[in-house]
Amino acid sequence: MKQIVIYLWCLCSAAQAIQVKDLKCESQSNPTGITLARPSFSWTFIGNDISQEQGGFRVMMATSIEKLKYPDLWDTGPTSKSETGPYQYLGEPLKSGQKVYWRVTVWGNNRGVRHSEPAWFEMGDIVNPEKAFEPPVFEQKDGVVKINLNPKDEGRTFEGIGGVSAGASTDLLYDYKDPYRDHILDILFKPKFGAGFQHLKVEMGGGENSTCGSEPSHAITREELKNPVSRGYEFWFMRAAKDRNPNMILEYLPWSFPGYLKPNIYSKESAEYFVTFLDVAKRDWGLDIDWVAAAENENYTDRDWLVNEVRPMLDARGYKNVKIQGPDDNSGDWQIFEELEKDPEFDKVIEAVGYHYVTGREFTEDMVDGRGRPTTAKAKASGRPLWASEDWSWTGKDWGGAGALNLARIYNKFYIRDKITKTLIWAPIGSIYKSVTWDKAGAMKANSPWSGYYEVWPTIWATAHTTQFAEANDWQYLDNACGLFDASTYKGSCVTMKNKNSSDWSMIICTEEHETIEVAIEKGLSNTLVNVWKSSEKEQFVQLESIEPKNGSFTIKLDPKCIYSLTTTTGQQKGQYSIPEETPFPFPYKEDYEDRKVGDLPKYHSDQTGSFEIVRKVDGTNCLKQINPEQGYDWMRVYRRSNIKPNTLVGDVTWTNFTCSVDVFIEGGNVELGGRVQGSYLKGYRLMLEKNGNWTLVFDKQTLAQGSVENFDANIWHKLELTFMDKEIEAFVDGHSITKVSHDKKSGYVMLGSSYDGNLFDNLEVMP
Repeated sequence: MKQIVIYLWCLCSAAQAIQVKDLKCESQSNPTGITLARPSFSWTFIGNDISQEQGGFRVMMATSIEKLKYPDLWDTGPTSKSETGPYQYLGEPLKSGQKVYWRVTVWGNNRGVRHSEPAWFEMGDIVNPEKAFEPPVFEQKDGVVKINLNPKDEGRTFEGIGGVSAGASTDLLYDYKDPYRDHILDILFKPKFGAGFQHLKVEMGGGENSTCGSEPSHAITREELKNPVSRGYEFWFMRAAKDRNPNMILEYLPWSFPGYLKPNIYSKESAEYFVTFLDVAKRDWGLDIDWVAAAENENYTDRDWLVNEVRPMLDARGYKNVKIQGPDDNSGDWQIFEELEKDPEFDKVIEAVGYHYVTGREFTEDMVDGRGRPTTAKAKASGRPLWASEDWSWTGKDWGGAGALNLARIYNKFYIRDKITKTLIWAPIGSIYKSVTWDKAGAMKANSPWSGYYEVWPTIWATAHTTQFAEANDWQYLDNACGLFDASTYKGSCVTMKNKNSSDWSMIICTEEHETIEVAIEKGLSNTLVNVWKSSEKEQFVQLESIEPKNGSFTIKLDPKCIYSLTTTTGQQKGQYSIPEETPFPFPYKEDYEDRKVGDLPKYHSDQTGSFEIVRKVDGTNCLKQINPEQGYDWMRVYRRSNIKPNTLVGDVTWTNFTCSVDVFIEGGNVELGGRVQGSYLKGYRLMLEKNGNWTLVFDKQTLAQGSVENFDANIWHKLELTFMDKEIEAFVDGHSITKVSHDKKSGYVMLGSSYDGNLFDNLEVMP
């Protein structure tokens, strides 16, 4: 009988799943003899009770079924479109007689994902076949690579290397005290000192989870839109970057939006929302932001909105110098150029085109040789600035694998293959609690503000090999001195740039094998001493003996798996400070929220959803308040699960046996105190108290106990308390035990949670 019940349950579950089927190439299933160079593709989406429509898709094509994991022919990336085709092929040029395997992943409009079975098609004799891109390869003679530096050589302007502070990745950095916070900022932004990032893109917070947590909005209500507020740490972060480098390029982009902008985020009101962010930056921080990525992160953009609302409003409000970059999408193949060439108004508005993860997402040492999502011939022919506007997303701690050496190779590859002149990495710094989503990402780490400890990782110096040797917008690539050592791999490469205003030049070289390079310097470029800097797995950013060219040339021998910078400029350095030892999070721990100003963020708290800030109580003391009045427009709402409700983490993920307590005032809905919470998705023990006195103790989604407080007074403060001792968990309200359960022995953070109401918290304590 149990087997029958299980079987029926499985049938019912399968019936409820969304489906994708009937994959067709040129309206045929698994056809042969396709002669079009760019055939079209479609499929059938079948929804369920939760998601009746397709919310997004991803098409992957490869030369074998095994390679569909990291497609070597075409990868659209996640694309937020409901149409199921036909979509024209925009991948690598196809060959006559070639057999291609493909698959479609679909998402429902209310979440849910399904992968199709692989399909295939076979090419016939292609009419007007296209030619594949062939990277430039340096001439070699008797094992010596020949590179010629010509000042008259053509090439695009280098626009810089930058970082994306978003998804709450900079969260805990804000809580560091000086001098350590200043030291970290110097390593990130001070020219010719550390990474020297030249462009900083920040998240325009919307109060919903945007990867590793949530960032607050400058206008959480329509009323605030009339007088926007400086919140969070991104304005401060931009100011700190600009203070260290007055030429810092600034940009902003939203991930989520406050609830009042739903359901249409492409409206006149949302254009106003974008512009008021500029107002706050200027009014409160003296910042002139250079670029706006006027879209929703990785969810494309809206042509009419940009042309008819955003650009006119920017101009009318005194922001004519603020340029628009777009679409800042995660879908592949630079499809916006198909629209721009047919639409002069749209073409005029978009002043740079940026896409995410041009590398693809193969996080191995072969990442640099993956197809990823290359720029198209049409994109390169446009002459418009092309950006990898968010890329890499890995840990900077590693030298090999997808780490530092790989990133330096990617910087070079993007210009050699794609003519990309600006690369922004996520994240410049990982200031994220352990076990929270993407907690290992970043070019360096700073997630221990209570001790001042931080780690400077090799990726900082891999980035310095470019940024300390060429300034954004002042240097130009020399195309004939940019290329590969071996046509089969981007692991060995060189890019060369010259200063537009002097005869100085720099070469950034990545090796895979031993190389001997002979460099010839033509008249018009500096023929003085060549300074040499090297990074290897063993040691990064070391200055070697300088080279004096003879008769306009020099030869240098290079070690394998290294990064070199050769330059006629000076002043580079490996900046460093004394770093204190790492210590655990303070325990016992007490927080009364008195050491921060009203409107500020609470110390050591990491908002995962919603927004928590310091407010003043009636008695004149401070407390913590959840300020988002309703659920916002959730980023990636189609592709991933929600974080359920506003919550903020504090403490140490290794905490196991302890007692935590907090005072609460319930304005509406409910509040929560959690313990042993593991990360972003409320997985832990949580005591929830509602305004009517009902309480529930849960673990993850499992109810462990529930009840009601007799004679509950909702108009006064109450105290919640949880005690953990091995497998025993006891919950208290106002000092009275309400339940004691035996469950599992786990560890994790303390968490404060709330419904989307203005609920208050004070006197948080964590004791043995």
